[in-house]
Amino acid sequence: MTIRSRRRPLPIVVAMLAVLLAACSGTDSPLDDRPYEVHVPPGYDEATPAPLLIVLHGYALEAKVQSLYFGLDAVTDPRGILYVAPEGTKNAEGKTFWNATAACCAPPDSDVDDSAYLAAVIAAVRKDYAVDDRRIFVLGHSNGGFMAYRLACDHADLIAGIVSLEGAMNEDSSACDPSEPVSVVEIHGTADTVIRYEGGRNDDADPNAPAYPSAAQSVLEWAKFDGCDDTAAPGDPSSRDLEKAMPAATVTAYSGCRAGTAVELWTQPDGEHVPELSDSFTAQVIDFLLAHPKG
Repeated sequence: MTIRSRRRPLPIVVAMLAVLLAACSGTDSPLDDRPYEVHVPPGYDEATPAPLLIVLHGYALEAKVQSLYFGLDAVTDPRGILYVAPEGTKNAEGKTFWNATAACCAPPDSDVDDSAYLAAVIAAVRKDYAVDDRRIFVLGHSNGGFMAYRLACDHADLIAGIVSLEGAMNEDSSACDPSEPVSVVEIHGTADTVIRYEGGRNDDADPNAPAYPSAAQSVLEWAKFDGCDDTAAPGDPSSRDLEKAMPAATVTAYSGCRAGTAVELWTQPDGEHVPELSDSFTAQVIDFLLAHPKG
C-alpha cells in the first residue's frame, strides 16, 4: 500500500510563486484547512487513468475507521482504484459530520459547504493523478450516504455512480437537479432504527424535526431523474450476500435508464444501521460501480 499526499513536491521557486499568487488573489481554497490523503494502488501507472472512489464516513466516525470497516485496500488495490477518504467537520461536541441535508447531520446553523469541498478534492486529485473521468464514484455510510446523494445532485457532471449504505436523499426532491444521469444504489436494512428504512425524522419525538424519505423513495426519485421506466422489478439477489449470518438481500432494479445508468435498492431483511458486512460486501459494491461508468 502506498499513501501519497494530495500534492506532489514542487521545485522551491515554483512553490514560492504559487504561494505569492494565492496571497495576491485574496481567495481561500476549501482545501486549505482540510487536507486529505490519496490511497494509491500498487502498480499505479500515470499512463493508464485509474478509477477514483470517494469514501464518506458516518456521523461521528473517522475516515480511517470507515475505510477499515469497508476493508477497502483489499478490494481497491487489485482493481487499480485510487481512493480518498476525507474527514468531515467537527461540531461543538467534537463529532464529525457532513453538511448534506437538513435531516442529517450538520448543526442547524452550519455554513460548511461540503459539496464544494468534495468537488475541490476531486478536482485536485484529477490534477495530481491520472484519473479515469468516466469512473469517479462515491461510497457513503449513514451521514456519508446522505452526502453521497448530495454530491450526485450537485455534481452529476463529475460523478458516475454512488452507493449509499443506510442513508437517504433530501426529503425535498426539488432541491436536487442533476445535470446528467448518475447510477445509484441504496443498501438499507429493514431493522435500522437510526435511519429508518420506511423514512422518518432526525428526532422522532419532534413532529417538526427535518424529515428524510424512505429507502424506496430515495431510489424512486433517482429513477425519475435518470429517466428510468416507471416501475421497478425484482432483480437477481443471488450475488447479494451482504451481511454475515443473514439471509440474502432482495434487489429491486429500475430498467430503461438513460446513458446506461442503473438505479437499484438492495434491501437487507432485519439489517441494522451498522451491519456486520459479509466478506464479499465491498467487492460487490465496487464491482457494481465499475460496471457503470459515465455514459
